[in-house]
Amino acid sequence: MNKRELIDYVCGELETTKSSSEEIVNTVFDGIQYGVKKDGTVSIAGFGAWNKRKRAARMGRNPQTGESIKIKASKTVAFKPAKAWKEALN
Repeated sequence: MNKRELIDYVCGELETTKSSSEEIVNTVFDGIQYGVKKDGTVSIAGFGAWNKRKRAARMGRNPQTGESIKIKASKTVAFKPAKAWKEALN
């Protein structure tokens, strides 16, 4: 499912217009991004949690030349589904 399909799903479930559904989906995504940036985590009971993680600097290799390169430290986001959701999938 991509974003457009998610918007169509929300539109059908809530019986709203596509523009209203798109605004809802975008607001939820913005809220998750804001929460991770501000608090480092967003946790939704029964669904899962997004956590900010740090990646250390490391050495990599250019696949074209084989030359070693230094990869800078960076921040990323990881998602961990809730136990109930993982059990429902299996």
